[in-house]
Amino acid sequence: MPDHPAPPETRFSRRALIRLGAGTVLIAATPLPAFATPDDVKAAQQELFGSRVIRDGRVTLKLPAIAENGYSVPFSVEIDSPMTEDDHVRQIAIFSPRNPIASVARFQLGPRAGRAAVATRIRLGGTQAVQAVAEMNDGSLWSGSAQTVVTLAACVVLW
Repeated sequence: MPDHPAPPETRFSRRALIRLGAGTVLIAATPLPAFATPDDVKAAQQELFGSRVIRDGRVTLKLPAIAENGYSVPFSVEIDSPMTEDDHVRQIAIFSPRNPIASVARFQLGPRAGRAAVATRIRLGGTQAVQAVAEMNDGSLWSGSAQTVVTLAACVVLW
């Protein structure tokens, strides 16, 4: 006679365990979208620019009308500035209300840049209006935005 008590009976059938395991894998592998909110965008702008007023104008942001893939969306920003010592762009900040982090990119410029323009590719978490804010050397802030439809979102969180 054994000294150890008998193991407890198994309460799950083999099929129930397989279903439970498959369900767990499906839940764990399902990507969950991660979005910033408009409040996150305002907080990021507040952190970067303080309480200064952001005015519309002088900034032209170009995005494709439809982006097939949010993993690599081309964009360009151009600011109406002569880029002289007296009137130039200090920085350009890009904000996205649907990416996990609201502040997408920052570009530092100076009068020797020649042109107040940048072009690159960014990841976008879905259909949205992206905003560009330019800080001028006199401290004024100017903005522009552009809307794009993203058919395959890029910014998702896998748990």
